[in-house]
Amino acid sequence: MTGKSIFSPILINIADQALFLRSFLRNIWKKGFEWEEFSRQSYIIGYRSIGIIALTGFILGFVLTIQSQPTMKQFGAVGFIPGMVSVSVIREIGPVIVALICAGKISSSIGAELGSMNVTEQIDAMEVSGANPVQYLVVTRILACIIMIPLLTIFADVIALFGGYAATLLDTAMSARLYFYKAISILEFSDIVPSFIKTILFGFAIGFVGCFKGFNSNRGTESVGLAANSAVVTASIWIIVIDAIVVQITNTFVYS
Repeated sequence: MTGKSIFSPILINIADQALFLRSFLRNIWKKGFEWEEFSRQSYIIGYRSIGIIALTGFILGFVLTIQSQPTMKQFGAVGFIPGMVSVSVIREIGPVIVALICAGKISSSIGAELGSMNVTEQIDAMEVSGANPVQYLVVTRILACIIMIPLLTIFADVIALFGGYAATLLDTAMSARLYFYKAISILEFSDIVPSFIKTILFGFAIGFVGCFKGFNSNRGTESVGLAANSAVVTASIWIIVIDAIVVQITNTFVYS
């Protein structure tokens, strides 16, 4: 097998994604933005994900606190646990965990929905009728992800602090005022802004991958499941890659 035959599908896939990205960017600025569909997608992506995000955030803060207490006690640093939990969750753990959960829930849902529409030729019908499927289906979903994923991450971070406080009460009698003062006062501008920017990139990756996989699914019925599964795997990989890049940039230009 030649090198050309090995790398050709990869290069073709990269070119298709580049063309899909260009189509998305062009349609953002076109007139007739679908505000109603955008609001509906924001509701689906944001409001319907609150339950699982809240549970994840609470367990994250609770478990992180419980597992760190024995070690911190050995060094007499129990008072540093709230700050450790807040920095760990807000800077790194919270955004990544929330993004991976949203990749499994949201990206797969978008891929399956658009893949089903592609299989049943609904997207073709929209083009024939004069509608713009990219503007209606893609732009609204990606923008909704870009806005709602950061909000869900902020929500999860706050709930994680409450989970950490609940775990602290099992071992010490620290007041809520003291706990949250210790958790918030240690945070700096360089802890919050890079994490927030990272969540925006995560939201874009989740929405873009889901839309791309759904739009480019095959015509067979089994392609709907394949599009959903591929969307989850690809979005998760992109989340890890983006996180590694942002962390490296932050360490180079902010913490150095």
